[in-house]
Amino acid sequence: MPTTATHEYAKKHAQLVELIRSRDGQYLLLSTPASLAWLLGGARTHVSLAAPPIARVLVHAQGCELATSVSEAARIQREELGNVEQVSVHVTAWYQDLDNVREWFPAASGQKILSEREIESDLRALRSALNETEINRYRALCRDTAALMTQVLSAARSDDSEFDVAAKLTAGAVVQGDEVLVALVSGDSRAAARHPLPTAAPLGGKAMAVLCVRRHGLIANITRWVRFGAPTPQELSGEDDILAVEADILAAIRPGGVLGELLPVIQESYPEHGFDAGEWSLHHQGGIAGYNGRDPRLTPGATDLFQLNQAFAFNPSAARDGLAFKVEDTMLLTESGDFEVLTFDPLWPSNLVNGLPRPAVLQR
Repeated sequence: MPTTATHEYAKKHAQLVELIRSRDGQYLLLSTPASLAWLLGGARTHVSLAAPPIARVLVHAQGCELATSVSEAARIQREELGNVEQVSVHVTAWYQDLDNVREWFPAASGQKILSEREIESDLRALRSALNETEINRYRALCRDTAALMTQVLSAARSDDSEFDVAAKLTAGAVVQGDEVLVALVSGDSRAAARHPLPTAAPLGGKAMAVLCVRRHGLIANITRWVRFGAPTPQELSGEDDILAVEADILAAIRPGGVLGELLPVIQESYPEHGFDAGEWSLHHQGGIAGYNGRDPRLTPGATDLFQLNQAFAFNPSAARDGLAFKVEDTMLLTESGDFEVLTFDPLWPSNLVNGLPRPAVLQR
């Protein structure tokens, strides 16, 4: 009986071979963290998150060749490849260029080697149709991330600094085995910043925290708000209205639909719910999620198709009356055609919007 890892690899390898043949190629070089983790069951192929992967995988009809340097090979074989035995490992010198395939795999000389860039949209479509094993991994990651956000913000105080909150979120994520890709915190003095890298400023009366963390190659995205003191009517109205914008986005998603077709929906939704019509242009609106933070982002003309078992993370945001509003969760379009909020924590306050639990502001 094949292991889960072997079965997952075999199916994905077959999909890639079919894709290679459809482009009249003999090989495909995988070189991005997203594609490497997808094929190799969540393998970590980085040392620095700011640097390119420390491995390449050459896919062909008979199997896969993985190249990495002498300093990484033993760890990758022992800790990252798991039960996937069909991958042949090639050990290179630390100074060799892993993209020079013919140097470490001479058999590819004279053959057509496809790059990820040449078949980018096809690869994204394969990565974003999650299988049962991937969905279970994603659920666990998102559940843990949401619980961590609840734990940290429930203990936060108005005089805590943004650095304090970001440090606790980051430490908690690392303890859970996650890689922190984004940790943003804004107190009320910096609410206007759409991407608030944390500072020494205090949280003040109301604060936002954002986490994007990765485990097994999959990325959870979540935003939460905490308030210290009584809300104003303008705050409560804006919080409801930003959820209404998100609801319009979700209602427009159907399997077989096109990502780019959401943009007119969003452009109409902001003014319909009392926000400035140009809000959509001041921050990206999210998109398909999974092995990249957005895979891809919603942009004008995006042609990626919606699929069942596909994850999403939309993040409508707006300013009104000098106040900032944003909502963001990682969701799954299930086999039934309904959405499941993966980053849901029952301990966080929520309200039902079109049948989905949506986060309220945590009142302290």
